[in-house]
Amino acid sequence: MTRDLITVVLEDDHAVFAVRQVGRDVAEAVGLDELDRIRVGTALSEVGREIVAGGRQATISFRLDDGVGLVLDLSYSEGPRKVAAAGVLLAGRLMDTVDHDDGTRRITMVKRVPGSRDLAEGALGEIRARQGELTPAGVLDELRQQNRELASALEDSQRQRQNLLRLNAELEETNQGVLALYNQLSEELEETNRGVVALYAELDEKSAQLREASEARNRFWATISHELRTPLNSVIGLVRLLLGPGGEELSQEQQLQVELIGSSAQTLLALVAELLDMAKAESGRLTPQPAAVDVPALADRLSMTLDPTSADRVRLTVDVRRAPRTLTTDEVLLSRVLRNLMSNALKFTESGEVSLTAYTDGGEVVFVVADTGIGIPDELQQRVFEEFFQIPGPVQTRARGTGLGLPYARRLTEALGGTLQLTSVPGEGTTVTVRLPLTPVTDNPQTG
Repeated sequence: MTRDLITVVLEDDHAVFAVRQVGRDVAEAVGLDELDRIRVGTALSEVGREIVAGGRQATISFRLDDGVGLVLDLSYSEGPRKVAAAGVLLAGRLMDTVDHDDGTRRITMVKRVPGSRDLAEGALGEIRARQGELTPAGVLDELRQQNRELASALEDSQRQRQNLLRLNAELEETNQGVLALYNQLSEELEETNRGVVALYAELDEKSAQLREASEARNRFWATISHELRTPLNSVIGLVRLLLGPGGEELSQEQQLQVELIGSSAQTLLALVAELLDMAKAESGRLTPQPAAVDVPALADRLSMTLDPTSADRVRLTVDVRRAPRTLTTDEVLLSRVLRNLMSNALKFTESGEVSLTAYTDGGEVVFVVADTGIGIPDELQQRVFEEFFQIPGPVQTRARGTGLGLPYARRLTEALGGTLQLTSVPGEGTTVTVRLPLTPVTDNPQTG
């Protein structure tokens, strides 16, 4: 929105002083502060002096533009020479913008008005009324007015200087506080760094101890493998000789005892093999050997092997019709995983059913071993994957486990690039889900 305020005619040098006063009054009416009022009046007097110096006359229009500010339009008549640039340049230093077009004999000066200003019509009316009463001021009067303005400006400058000194003192005090805080933080950071270095040293020491412990355990398993496998194989061989067709005839009780010895030896040999496989998986030396596996044939072998171990009250079922007929993976490791899960389920199931199902799910083959056994409490379902962990309390089943079946199965599953998950409800049964990729993983972290 643009509002025309007042128009003043500039005719001679004496009128310049009156125009200066009008400029200050208009600037005050639109809300400019004292220094800006002085700047507007001085800019008008300097430009007006250059205009009338060449015998020209000028018309000065004041308007308030909400989008721009206080606008002063000066239109002057022709003269014998151009308007000198000195006054216009000085006005440019006092006003926000000054545009001079000597061709159209027009000078436009703008002073921005801070914020949204409402011009009081009463103040504007007083300015217009005083315009006719303004008489050209003498040089002494104008000089006196300029001296008052200069004194006011000096006082304002002195106040600003005192404010700057105060601000500098506050800034210096603040800098001292910041410097003290910086020094304190630097000391704390240095102390923290020393603690971090000490922690890293301790971690390196612990890592070295863990490596030594791992190497010692590997050496232990290698020794156990040699020291236990040989006598166990000898025991198993002797049992076969005693029970074979060339041996002496044994009584029923003797045959039962010999079979028990052979079964125990087989169990110990399998336990040693599981421990060695787990040690290899942890150290990254258990490398799967992928090959084409006949899934139905593998399921039939597991069923024939494990079905005799189930009691009359436990039914073993196998359903792999929805699985691919051929899967590329390590058949030995997969057989060990499923055999452990199924034998574990049979061991802890008094009555009901143990089932093995397999199906394809996207890019994976899913094997599910479910039973109707005793189940596992929620708070222990993660702990059963800890080596040698056994569920506490009486277990109303035919046998107790060693605490290696589930950790062993999970290690082998991860070595094959798959996952093993367990869900269970106490008193209702347990379900273990094994997911293997259809395409074997060639760069598995477990294989090193």
